[in-house]
Amino acid sequence: MSVSIEWLPPLLLLEDDAGDWAAYLERLHRQFVADFVDSRPVWPGKRVNLKRHPEHEGKSATFWHMVSTGDRETDRVPDFRRCERIAWPRAMMDAFDGAKPDAAEPRLVWWQEERWNENRYNLALPDFSYVVVVADRGEYVLPWTAYWVAREHRRQKLRKAFRAFWAAQKS
Repeated sequence: MSVSIEWLPPLLLLEDDAGDWAAYLERLHRQFVADFVDSRPVWPGKRVNLKRHPEHEGKSATFWHMVSTGDRETDRVPDFRRCERIAWPRAMMDAFDGAKPDAAEPRLVWWQEERWNENRYNLALPDFSYVVVVADRGEYVLPWTAYWVAREHRRQKLRKAFRAFWAAQKS
């Protein structure tokens, strides 16, 4: 499936900072602050907050979850595919309207799932190559993480979850 991404902001590449990780990290953080602190994404009927703690190097937990990978907060490592796409979560959240994604070629698809006793929204590109996870906390939502999906079997698993969610909505 060929997915149009022209509507998404351009990638932020390490090479644009001459391979300087510290400069790159600061540029990524400036983008995150512009997208989630200086202004907030739009979300149907709810305000958008951030998971601030645990902070690391003065940067929020939400930021680190969008640019790194790992099961334990203290052991997360940079994920360059996540880093490059740091401007995409805001654009995808702004594009989300809560309507069923039934267009022939939607910009994004979404589904909900329960995770750790809370409802989470998964916003994905239609080929399931990139996912933004948003936790619903009742009166507000938290962008939780965002990640590139490199392996086709993982994309298939996400596609299956998407189809199962919408099949259950019909019954």
